Amino acid sequence: RVDHGSIARMNAPLEPWRLKRDPLDDFTPEDLTFGAEQRQVFVSGKGPAVIVIAEIPGITPEVARFARWVRDAGFTVFMPVLFGDPGRPASVGYGVSVAARVCVSRQFRALTANVTSPAIVWLRALAASAHVRCGGKGVGAVGMCFTGNFALSMMLEPAMLAPVLCQPSLPIGRKGGVHTAPEELAQIRSRMDRENLLALAYRFEGDVLCPGQRFKDYDQVLGDRIRLKSLPASSANPNAPIKAPHSVVTQHLIDREGEPTRAAVDEILAFFRERLAPS
Repeated sequence: RVDHGSIARMNAPLEPWRLKRDPLDDFTPEDLTFGAEQRQVFVSGKGPAVIVIAEIPGITPEVARFARWVRDAGFTVFMPVLFGDPGRPASVGYGVSVAARVCVSRQFRALTANVTSPAIVWLRALAASAHVRCGGKGVGAVGMCFTGNFALSMMLEPAMLAPVLCQPSLPIGRKGGVHTAPEELAQIRSRMDRENLLALAYRFEGDVLCPGQRFKDYDQVLGDRIRLKSLPASSANPNAPIKAPHSVVTQHLIDREGEPTRAAVDEILAFFRERLAPS
């Protein structure tokens, strides 16, 4: 049997906009300070707040596209700059250079399991501030790859209600592990049980940066408080700059009805509407 969908994917060219710098001119850059640390944040939209935390190498055109989908669904998007050059297209060389710096940064503690990255403290403060500013029931967040589980770790902030984990890849170099301190993870699970909260998580089957064992570990500690979905590797965009299937809602997404990656985006947007929009 001929799989015409697979043939179409293999023959589809990479969209030209992915190779050009995104000016992000429909976002407002703001310098926000929490504690002693100031970071630039790109803000756009109206409605309850959703924090989009970019993957390595940073806010690429694909990350900005996802953020616009969230904004256009009725939310105020906050994209903090944790690393990278905002708007710059992804490439292997660019990704490697950024990864070399952030993987050894004390802000992220990327090589250690069962810890919470110091950057999470700043993101929790951002969530609290964004909720006061934007209203709604609470705040949502999406983490991707290197920042994949940051949205879950932010759940100790009471305003955070809707965490989404896309291909969570920390701790690096380990098949399993949850990149959150055990005592904080216990508090998060207790809160989710008490308030009937959920998290969503996505990965591609065969992803070596987010192995299947990691999802098993999330299932073990969160149980029915997290909905885990592993998409077929064959559903990834084969023409992405980075070939191995990995980035579900950005690099490897196929924006076409019926595609599993596009369905994942639609599920995430519906999740935010259900959890954050005023009654």
